[in-house]
Amino acid sequence: MTDERVEFFFDLSSPWTCLAFHNLPGVLARTGASARYRPILVGGVFNAVNPAVYAAREQADNRRLQHSWKVLKDWARLAGVPMNFPSQWHPAKSVQAMRFAAVLEDDQAALLRFARAAFASYFDRQENLDDPDVLEAVATAEGLDGAALRAAAAGDTAKARLRTNTEEVVARGGYGSPTIFVDATDMYFGNDQLPLVEAALKRTRE
Repeated sequence: MTDERVEFFFDLSSPWTCLAFHNLPGVLARTGASARYRPILVGGVFNAVNPAVYAAREQADNRRLQHSWKVLKDWARLAGVPMNFPSQWHPAKSVQAMRFAAVLEDDQAALLRFARAAFASYFDRQENLDDPDVLEAVATAEGLDGAALRAAAAGDTAKARLRTNTEEVVARGGYGSPTIFVDATDMYFGNDQLPLVEAALKRTRE
């Protein structure tokens, strides 16, 4: 028996989110919990509450940032996730991709299939995450109606859903992707905090 105790707010352009996306199912399996995946636009979050991210990217001698690429590859190796990154598209614009994801939010199984394939498209094959042709092809390859999804992603409903989710995660204290909530109010950030997510799920079930 599972219950939806985890919310996973995510943007497809984040390599750390890619890792957390692949590692979260193990946490859920071990704790008997389930998750709801919530698409956001991480650029909107940065603009609202974390603009320092942009400044850090401009610092060529930023040792912490340089070391993070090594750590990223270490985490990817540990998780068994291909990480052919960064590519020529980094930092990626993710508006198009996240609108596709927003269309699928109410069909979580379809959203997970699309997200998994989109992560592989960007972080393994180095395809352009902001190209609607690429995104349509990714969706179609997963058995989804890529053309219909593309049309819906261009509509006002998808745009409003993405904006609402982004505003919500900011209002609840989030500052990047992935932002993870356990039982609505217990917030965690990033792939490296998944052990804490697992501990919280186990602790609150005792």
